[in-house]
Amino acid sequence: MMASHYKPVTHVIFDMDGLLLDSEALYTEAISAVTSRFGKTYTWDVKVKCMGKTARVAAETIIFEMNLPITVEQYIELIDEEYKKVFPKTKLLPGVDRIVRHLHKHRIPIAIATSSKKSSFDLKTKHHQEFFDLFHHIVLGSEDSLVSRSKPAPDIFIACASRFNDAPSLEKVLVFEDAPNGVEAAVAAGMQVVMIPDPRIDPELSAKATLSLKSMEEFQPELFRLPKLS
Repeated sequence: MMASHYKPVTHVIFDMDGLLLDSEALYTEAISAVTSRFGKTYTWDVKVKCMGKTARVAAETIIFEMNLPITVEQYIELIDEEYKKVFPKTKLLPGVDRIVRHLHKHRIPIAIATSSKKSSFDLKTKHHQEFFDLFHHIVLGSEDSLVSRSKPAPDIFIACASRFNDAPSLEKVLVFEDAPNGVEAAVAAGMQVVMIPDPRIDPELSAKATLSLKSMEEFQPELFRLPKLS
């Protein structure tokens, strides 16, 4: 990898689930608990379609794809109860703490753009509050007034960028994502995007990313003219 292949950036936005937090397996556990009540198995193919989407759009997708005999409101009530059981177990993924603290130390503006709603966000982050206080701001796509469309629409990243104090040009923003829907959203916003996908994701779905890595531990900030790790 050579830095000349990438454009300089000044600001960084992180997705959260499956990127900062090891929460995707917990989502699968919770959703499987709900769908199994109706004799349905939550499959990887359905999960990929839901990754990165707002809570309501994900619910609509699951109900449609799995032909569940319930309304969106009923599904959300059931899944929220399951989330209360699993989300407090959430842990940070490898390399995440080091990168975030490095950028914060060097005064690089950092933010989070997650499709989570506040109730699930609070459950997932309750044991990591000091870490999440490092971010300039956090946009919750399921509840934010500026996010009218779910990923893969670019709304959440555009809204997140606009809330930095100096509102950088979108091409100066680097996004970290794990989901194909999120990569498409970042690209649609005119941003470069580093993808750290689940190894089960079809490589073709990573093709739009500026850079694809196996782990945050592989990231070299200097590629995008950010301060080098020491």
